[in-house]
Amino acid sequence: MSMQRCCPEAPVYDRDLTDEAVLFKALGDPARVAILATLARTDHEVCVCDFTSGLGLNQSTVSHHLKLLKDADLVISVRRGTWGYYSLAPDARARLAAALASVLPTKVLA
Repeated sequence: MSMQRCCPEAPVYDRDLTDEAVLFKALGDPARVAILATLARTDHEVCVCDFTSGLGLNQSTVSHHLKLLKDADLVISVRRGTWGYYSLAPDARARLAAALASVLPTKVLA
């Protein structure tokens, strides 16, 4: 039995969006968005301790968020002693812009 349609069937966009989904999933938490926004607004590395105090989260939670951002290649880190210092990955802006443009193009051609 087929379902009655209210209008002509719309074609579903079928390009593989796995890479875009990985980036968007990495941004799926307000703390991770705040971390990325912080890193995008500074010219220097940010210590994990700054995120811990600034976000009001414990160190293990902040480390988890940073790991997810690092796994998505949105941030890079260096360790100095017991502290980790983070910065925005050099291509993060371009990758996020490209992902957004591939999902929400400026002009949609039918």
